[in-house]
Amino acid sequence: MLPWNRVLRPLAALLLAAAVAVVPAATAQAASAPSSGWNNYSCKPSAAHPRPVVLVHGTFGNSVDNWLALAPYLTSRGYCVFSLDYGQLPGVPLFNGLGPIDKSAAQLQVFVDKVLAATGAAKADLVGHSQGGMMPRYYLKFLGGAAKVNALVGIAPDNHGTTLSGLANLLPYFPGAADLLSSATPGLADQVAGSALLTKLNAGGDTVPGVHYTVIATKYDEVVTPYTSQFLSGSDVHNVLLQNLCGLDLSEHVAIGIFDRIAYHEVANALDPAHASATTCASVFS
Repeated sequence: MLPWNRVLRPLAALLLAAAVAVVPAATAQAASAPSSGWNNYSCKPSAAHPRPVVLVHGTFGNSVDNWLALAPYLTSRGYCVFSLDYGQLPGVPLFNGLGPIDKSAAQLQVFVDKVLAATGAAKADLVGHSQGGMMPRYYLKFLGGAAKVNALVGIAPDNHGTTLSGLANLLPYFPGAADLLSSATPGLADQVAGSALLTKLNAGGDTVPGVHYTVIATKYDEVVTPYTSQFLSGSDVHNVLLQNLCGLDLSEHVAIGIFDRIAYHEVANALDPAHASATTCASVFS
């Protein structure tokens, strides 16, 4: 048998190195997002937009890079917008969302309390990309978040885990691989379809009462697979397939979160359903 433990021991480091190569890192990482646009704690919600919006980045993301397009999109429409870093691993800068998801949800809990205290709002709306669209559900279900959150909008969320286009299904064939993944990057292991975390999260139903859920998915998603696993079941759920709104939209997993204005238009609809307008290919100009 091949020495898989020795081969796979640097797996986490290799994953991080690959991410550095393919994900555009910030030229300089601030402690928080620019106060002139978002994370402005003097911002007070308006009557038109009475709840602050908390943006929750995805795996390998951070509070700035993931939201360089969506945060200004929302602030220009009058929202108080905030973002956090969560799921940090020791010695790994810039790339977050790698720690255990239950611990990340506790970080979100603290951050939402901070935002509500600063803004004076009773509830917040959450918008998350990838893991950031799924992890808040742990906060809502187990950490009292349902009393403090009006809506959760997930952009390409891995609500029922991912097979990573089938790669995750190979883990059992590599002795020690699953254990190594869990110990080195627990946030990644938690997102594999069938993980203990996801089994706990989805037991007894996908949603909790009192929260409005929206899921925005793309059929070209190559990370959260199959893309239909992103959708939620429940009485207050709006599942959206991007290509049903605009057949020309070719966004995959990263693009739908970091610059797709058609998806962003649907986010705006979810945050303010009373003033929603039809999302079409022309929404790219909205």
